[in-house]
Amino acid sequence: MPRTKLIARPTVEDAELAKRIGSRIREARLRAGLTQQQLAGDRYTKAYISALETGIARPSMVALSYLSERLHLSASHFLDTQSPAWSRLETDLRLAGGEWEAAADGYEQLLALPADEQTRAELLRGRAEALARLDRGKQAVTAAAEAVRLFTGLGRETDTALSRYWLAYGLYLSDNEADARSLLRSLLEQVRAGLQVEPDFEMRLLVALASVDSREGQHERSLAYLEEARGLADDLDDRRRATFLVGLAISYRELGDVEAAIRAGTQALALYRSAGALLESATIENEMALAYLAAGNLSRAGELAGGARRQAESGDDDRLLAAVLDTEAQVALARGERDDALNLATRAREMARTTGNAKAELAAILTEARAMRDGGDAGAAEERFSEAAALARDGRSAARIREVLREWADLRAAHGDHRGAYELTSEALTV
Repeated sequence: MPRTKLIARPTVEDAELAKRIGSRIREARLRAGLTQQQLAGDRYTKAYISALETGIARPSMVALSYLSERLHLSASHFLDTQSPAWSRLETDLRLAGGEWEAAADGYEQLLALPADEQTRAELLRGRAEALARLDRGKQAVTAAAEAVRLFTGLGRETDTALSRYWLAYGLYLSDNEADARSLLRSLLEQVRAGLQVEPDFEMRLLVALASVDSREGQHERSLAYLEEARGLADDLDDRRRATFLVGLAISYRELGDVEAAIRAGTQALALYRSAGALLESATIENEMALAYLAAGNLSRAGELAGGARRQAESGDDDRLLAAVLDTEAQVALARGERDDALNLATRAREMARTTGNAKAELAAILTEARAMRDGGDAGAAEERFSEAAALARDGRSAARIREVLREWADLRAAHGDHRGAYELTSEALTV
């Protein structure tokens, strides 16, 4: 039963604080889509929540901790008395420092406050960037689209261009490659026609176009964009040059030029380390591990994957760790260690699902399917391939769908189900 709460009316001295806390509780509740009764849960009453929101009562720290947990916010969010100017600066610094989750939350809180159109547009653009970097494509599109609309109305051409970039990024993450490419090409034309944005903006556009083409299997065209961007990278700082080299390494690996991928990856790794970018360093180590795996150097692949895992664990980045665990699973499978591969892939799948890393989840399910197939468990492998196909279709990446369907078809053909194999192969050809 809900606890009966005696409502202590605030004194004159703390009445203003009670109103401020109550207003923030109400704002957070409405953003979360909860009723007062739902927020109260089984511990408090609707009347108590109403009293808090109107400032009649001020919550105890026990009550505030309970409510903040249900609203997925820190208790300090409701008590914080810092100025909006500092909150904005702190959020911008978190974004610049790569604290994407904290930045996204900070912008969301700032957007709940009254602001003029320019300030609101700037906050929306910052939130769009944070969400895009968290791979939340649809949410990024929503924020960026409103920012574009506001900046366009204000006649802020440069700010509009930056917002359109993050809109394109969100579209790409939402598997809308056609619209993303169209936006990026339009922006590239504007920059080359003289639009002044940021020093590395043209290079970022080229790298983004390369990513779009790479996803659609246009690796030669992707590499051409990256080679064009190479000439613009000389004046960038170490961190930005490293980001460029990561994209180049991935493109070389997808083209089959493993040695070039490793060379570019090694350069990127040195630059990231010199810039103190621990998690980016782990990302490139993971990419290099996959390149060495493709080259057949299992010993080096295992060393790099192990190093990436230690850095991801040190940085407490479970999202990255999910991808690294799958790489270790792939290495184990290549060594013939099927049980270890299956255990690692299962851990990777569960962690990827928990952190919302759909790309790593799909990769881990595929690794599980391959381990089960190689272990002779065709029935379990069939189930995993079916799950992987469903996830790939949801993601709408044509290249990934074809990869899953073809491997699944091979499994069926190997076990005499030629009709089933034909159906999957036919679907793969029509994607």
